[in-house]
Amino acid sequence: MRIAVPNKGRLHDPAMELLESAGLHAVDGADRKLYADTVDPEVTLLFARAADIPEYVSDGAADVGITGLDQVREADPGNVEELLDLGFGRCRLVLAAPEDGDITAVEDVAGRTVATEFPNVARRYFEQRGVEPDIVEVSGATELTPHVEMADAIIDITSTGTTLKVNRLAIIDEVLESSVYLFARDDVVENEKVEQVVMALRSVLSADGKRYLMMNAPEDRLDEVRDVIPGLGGPTVMNVEGEGGEKDGMVAVHAVVDERDVFETINDLKAVGASGILVTEIERLVE
Repeated sequence: MRIAVPNKGRLHDPAMELLESAGLHAVDGADRKLYADTVDPEVTLLFARAADIPEYVSDGAADVGITGLDQVREADPGNVEELLDLGFGRCRLVLAAPEDGDITAVEDVAGRTVATEFPNVARRYFEQRGVEPDIVEVSGATELTPHVEMADAIIDITSTGTTLKVNRLAIIDEVLESSVYLFARDDVVENEKVEQVVMALRSVLSADGKRYLMMNAPEDRLDEVRDVIPGLGGPTVMNVEGEGGEKDGMVAVHAVVDERDVFETINDLKAVGASGILVTEIERLVE
């Protein structure tokens, strides 16, 4: 099975880090190569331009792809399925126009010119709203086109909106919210190896921002402990034996909690008699 991964840019490193966290380490390096084997002999990485990856998957050069949802929607291959939001590379595709101009609503671009690197996404967006502008495809510096009289408005990617503000452009509407997705061709979605990859990546994402707590707690105060750490479906409770094999009135409690709650949770646990509290990171969490 081949997984197409962005070969460079802001998506490459996070994609590779996620694959490695999921156990799919590249065994022969990935720099300046088109392919890289992984520790799984059935899985190979293929490196391509982020914008080309949907076509690679659709045409069969790769079975699974990792790239921005905006690229998938722009390519619109028709035979791929979006499997998993990988949670990085978040951005928005927006309709914007000069902040001192007369375009303040989507309807105002009817009969006007809109420049974009995403003509297919733009056409579908305007069709859904019953608006018919003249769409001009450009390949970079989209935000400059209204100022050189190439377009009246633009559809472009923004993360923070800073570039638009610098170029005195105001956001009129959000066209698409995007992040990096794992997707596959329709005919391999139910393939066992594809399902294994999805599960491995999901387990890494599920573990993000979680911590594993282990502690001893008085058995007679277990209900109070449960109130403090409900965990995933409730904490796991095990007996603790004393030196002679006798129970000493303590139980071992294990639970998963959100990282942001750890500080307060530990203090609350101490207040109900917990001791020997240990907090560890979680690499993968299969739910």
